[in-house]
Amino acid sequence: MKPINKTIRVFAPASSANLGCGFDVMGMALDGIGDVLRIAISEGDGLTIRNASAAELPEDIEKNVITPAVRAFMAAAGKKACLEIVVEKKIRPGSGIGSSAASSAAAVFGLNELYGRPFPLPELVPFAMEGEKLISGTAHADNSAPAVMGGIVLIRGYQPLDMVRLPVPDSFCFSVIHPHIVVSTKAARDVLRKEIPMREAVTQWGNVGGLVAGIMTGDLPLIGRSMRDVVAEPYRKGFIPGYDDLKSACLAAGALCVNISGSGPSVFALSDSIEKAQQVGKAMKKHFTALRIANDLYVSHIPSVGARVME
Repeated sequence: MKPINKTIRVFAPASSANLGCGFDVMGMALDGIGDVLRIAISEGDGLTIRNASAAELPEDIEKNVITPAVRAFMAAAGKKACLEIVVEKKIRPGSGIGSSAASSAAAVFGLNELYGRPFPLPELVPFAMEGEKLISGTAHADNSAPAVMGGIVLIRGYQPLDMVRLPVPDSFCFSVIHPHIVVSTKAARDVLRKEIPMREAVTQWGNVGGLVAGIMTGDLPLIGRSMRDVVAEPYRKGFIPGYDDLKSACLAAGALCVNISGSGPSVFALSDSIEKAQQVGKAMKKHFTALRIANDLYVSHIPSVGARVME
């Protein structure tokens, strides 16, 4: 099959992994933030990646997360082509809102569109996960799945990959702030304990069950009670200046829940209206501005669509 088009522009959203208690098994797409790629395809065999964004990206193509994702897709599709990918817009790497997943998701989604959609959306996730593997050493889907499919995704298992797309409550809105500090994924992983006491494990899986039940039934207070983390947050919050005060300020402003996005440093909060989400966002910005830490704030609804073609 030849490509049905020769050029395409695609967008894939940022995402927030873990959602508190769902360490490595839950993720949520974030509307209004993401990566934009332009993909051109021609006869031949090769890959070129150009950076036209404001973000710093590796010059070595073998260190770019797009490369393994594209190669995995082309191998599975049985295709050879000369590909040029231009990164037009890029989430700041290391932000904790799925930078590598957005690039990988956009790349494989765009190729799938160019070739007439040989794979359904869920089957694109493993290709996008190859980009995550390059960065962290492990192919996780908690960012890749929502970046490709949108909404909120539960990863029930990895062997084989088993994903469940959960319904998004209509009034669900997020506030996400990215303080301009660096928290490496390796450092965030290393700080975690290798073993978890049974009592804390019971608390964590009870919260995961409550969170999924709350999302399925649209029970926002249950979601607020359940999106609590006793495994990672107590150890990772030390990387984020004044985290406990920030969390208290967000809850006082009307947030249902507050937690670290992925491995940080971004912090997310969920609210039951856009007005409350905006108030929570103001509290977030006030916190980091008072600490003289530059930051980016995003407030919007949870998107039901993930990667998409741009007109």
